[in-house]
Amino acid sequence: MPGDPRRAKWAAERFLDDVVCVNETRGMLGFTGTWRGNRVTIQGSGMGMPSLSIYANELLRDYGAKTLIRIGSCGGMQDHVGLRDIVIAMTSTTLATPSKGFFRELNYAPCADYGLLEAAVAASRKRNVRTHVGGIYSSDVFYDERPDLNDQMVRHGVLAVEMEAAELYTVAARFNARALAVLTVSDHLPTGAALSSEDRENSFAEMVEIALDAAFAEA
Repeated sequence: MPGDPRRAKWAAERFLDDVVCVNETRGMLGFTGTWRGNRVTIQGSGMGMPSLSIYANELLRDYGAKTLIRIGSCGGMQDHVGLRDIVIAMTSTTLATPSKGFFRELNYAPCADYGLLEAAVAASRKRNVRTHVGGIYSSDVFYDERPDLNDQMVRHGVLAVEMEAAELYTVAARFNARALAVLTVSDHLPTGAALSSEDRENSFAEMVEIALDAAFAEA
């Protein structure tokens, strides 16, 4: 589940065989094909937790999906997390998600499926990719105006920031499904460094391969 529908198209055409476009509703492209004989759908989620929540709920509730993996970009928040590095999100901190109303006063802790996480770490090690595993921050805004909050994220060891994983993990838990976020560091908050468009595409291929390996590690 990449956020960008065009990234869904790129990943499907690059990694899957016998690809068919199965969804164009609201411009959120989805494609189904096979990878090493395994049936795979790559479905865009849109930006932000409200958008992802719609697609994750429908994939799990209406289409019988059991494994959802977010592939996307993130902003590094620690000095040792560099551009092109892979971040595998064990947990995701957030101010709020669309599921907040389910929990009322409870501060639910969204976390990844351990089997998927372990398989993704193994896949990244096999490729000798520089990888970080730990907590990330799912922000509900793109243009952040809370530098004080970012400072606390850095202080508490949060590896990176993105906009979808916390809700993905929460929805998956509700449906007893597996979920994971495998992310590529495309920019770095402390330094302002960022990948070019060409470098992003070249770097993102490793992330997709790791996600596919993890999804079918036991298949």
